[in-house]
Formats: sequence, C-alpha cells, structure tokens
Amino acid sequence: MSAELISILVLVVVFVIATTRSINMGALAFAAAFAVGELVADLDTDTIFAGFPGSLFVVLVGVTYLFAIARANGTTDWLVHASIRLVRGRVVLIPWVMFVLTGALTAIGAVSPAAVAIVAPIALSFAARYAISPLLMGAMVVHGAQGGGFSPISIYGTIVNGIVEKENLPGNEIALFLASLFVNLAIAAVVFVLFGGLKLSRGSISAEDAEAAEATPLKGADGGTATENGTGVSVREKDATLLTPARIATLASLVALVVAVLAFDLDAGLTSITLAVLLAACWPEDSRKAVGQIAWTTVLVICGVLTYVGVLQEMGTITWAGEGVGDIGVPLLAAVLLCYVGAVVSAFASSVGIMGALIPLAVPFLAQGEIGAVGMVAAFAVSATVVDVSPFSTNGALVLASAQDVDRERFFRQLLVYGGIVTAVVPAVVWLVLVVPNWG
Repeated sequence: MSAELISILVLVVVFVIATTRSINMGALAFAAAFAVGELVADLDTDTIFAGFPGSLFVVLVGVTYLFAIARANGTTDWLVHASIRLVRGRVVLIPWVMFVLTGALTAIGAVSPAAVAIVAPIALSFAARYAISPLLMGAMVVHGAQGGGFSPISIYGTIVNGIVEKENLPGNEIALFLASLFVNLAIAAVVFVLFGGLKLSRGSISAEDAEAAEATPLKGADGGTATENGTGVSVREKDATLLTPARIATLASLVALVVAVLAFDLDAGLTSITLAVLLAACWPEDSRKAVGQIAWTTVLVICGVLTYVGVLQEMGTITWAGEGVGDIGVPLLAAVLLCYVGAVVSAFASSVGIMGALIPLAVPFLAQGEIGAVGMVAAFAVSATVVDVSPFSTNGALVLASAQDVDRERFFRQLLVYGGIVTAVVPAVVWLVLVVPNWG
C-alpha cells in the first residue's frame, strides 16, 4: 500500500473516531500528523510543524477576541439596532444585506477570509439576537464572499486569470466572475428558503421592539439593573442607541480593521488582535472576560486538521491524487473528477493553493480541444471555492468561531454536513452546466 493511500485512510479514521467517540478532531489530527509524518513519510518535526496554519490561528484568535470585546461593551447591540433601522425593521432583508456586503468587499479586492472576518461576527450576532438560523446567516456571508470573489480586480480572479494566461489557455474574465456570482447566488437562494428565510418575512421588528429586546433587565450582584450582552457578562443597562466612548472607540477599531485590510493589505489577524489589546487597555472592565470568549475549541480543531493536510501536501498526496485523475484519458470524466478533487481538498486547505496546483494539471487534456477551457476553468474555480462553507476552511472556521449562543459541537456538525452536501452536489452541477455543453 502506497504512503499516499495510507495517509488518506488515516484521515478517514480520524473523522470516524472524532464522530463516534466525541474526541476533539483537532487533537486527533495532530496525533495523526505526527504518526503519519514520522512513521510513513519520514518527515522531521520541523517539516510537520510547517503545516501549522499560524496565520489562520492568529485570525481566529484576533477576530473573536475583538468581537468579544465589542459584545461586552454593547457595540454589537448598537450595530444590530442600526441594521434594523437601515432595513426599516424588515429582518428578512438582513441575510441578503450580509450577502451583498461580503460580495462587494471581495469584488473590490478584499481577500475572501478577510471579508468574512469583518462581516461574520456582526451577522452571527444579529442571528443570535433575532433567532435567525446561524447556518443560514453563515452560509449567506460565505457565499456572498465567494460570489464576488472572481471579479476581474479581485484576489481570486487575478490569480486564476494569471494562471490561465501563464498556461496559454483561452480565458474570459467576465465569464469566470459571472459563473461564480450566479452559482453562489443560486445556492444562497436555496439556503434562504430551506433554513427559514421566508418565515422572517411574516413580521418586522420596530425600533422600539429592538430596544426592548436588546435591554432585558437583570439583577446585578449589587442589586442594580443589568443586561445580558450575549457573552455571559452582565453589564449596566445601556440604551442600545447610545454611543458611549467605548462603543465609539470599538466602531473606530472596526473601521480601522476594514481600512487596514482593504487599503493597506495588512494581516486581518494581527490587526484585529492589536486593536483588541488597545481597547482592553483603555476599558479593562468591559474586556476582562473577553479572552475566555475566544473560540479555543474551534481553534484546536481547525489548526489540527490543517496541520495534517500540510503533511499530506508535503508528502505529495494531493499531487498524487490530481495526477491520477488527469491520467484517466477520458476528458469529460477527468474534468468532473478534477472538479471533485479541487472541491474535496479545498474544503480542508487553501483554495488559492489548490487552484494554483491543479489547474496546470488540466492543461494536457484541455490542449486536446475536446473540453472548452473557459468553461472548465470556471467550473474548477467555482468547485474549489464554493466549499469554503466547510468548518475546516478559513471562511467556515470564522463562521463557526463567530457563532453566539449555540451548541458549538452541534453547529460544527451542521456546517460539516452542509459543506459535505455542497461538495457532493455543486461540482457535478457546474460540470453539467459549464463543461458538458462545450464538449466535442
């Protein structure tokens, strides 16, 4: 049995044990990375640790820390209230506002995870406050980000179009962008219907109702009136519309995060954790328990699994799988299998890295002229990015980490199942729509 096949079987065992024995999948994945790396692939410790997603670790910690402080001082309450006023109480529009917002951010040049890191905590805060399905809200954010992700000036679009040009393949920037936009828009519409979006249209929330909902009186330890702010921390009752100095500073920090990421291309994780530390230093009473609100369990799961995926990449398992598909010799079958390989691997690894590694593998059979290059590249690009709703991808991990007032293990399983359905269905659909009509 080849080392590559053994590494895939071990990954399957990790999933089975984590699912049936309720053991943290990240811890299992770290153990698997050590065992497979040392015993099967003969990798040294430094090479194994090279797969640890340090930047994603900082993003998850920094973003959840910053928004834990925002919840503690009431800034997210203020944002929710402002959102209600913006849509005039029609909560049914909020998921679509989040879809458009993240799509606009990625279309103008934001990296997809950066856009999700900015929008997801606000969107999930709103979902918790008004009993909107967190899966619905999270999916709308992620699919919005991917919907705008292949515009000609976006990061993904620039990378894929650059690869196409480098490989001397026919390309169409607008077709690539529209393919991703329409596929993600269609998925968002289906998710909206299936997960209770239509029910949101049966009523509206007035500004007065919003204020009442955001300030449910509780008795503090000293007998004073307090409110539950969503983090388990009781604070003095504050008008949801009042802009206190702490809230103004937090809003300024969120704007600074957007500007730093979009305009100056600074790291979202390092920027957010720096801003969080500054807020904590100025208002320690609001942020004392914020560190405890960081999604540490989620961080362990994501970092463990991605470290194992790094071992797979280092030992050549992913390239091995891609080359095996490319050698089939039946262009249509090879095309759909490449879409599935891109989708499955991207659900656990970098979408950009997968596109950069596997699009060149499609060059030999695209050069035969039997498969339209424009449709194939678009199908592959969509397949490799639409699965970012997986809790093991950066975007899915950010959604999981941003969820409030949920059973995280249950929500993790929901995202895993939803990501699995997307992975199983979408590559076949885009293959049928974009590749098969251009065959022959």
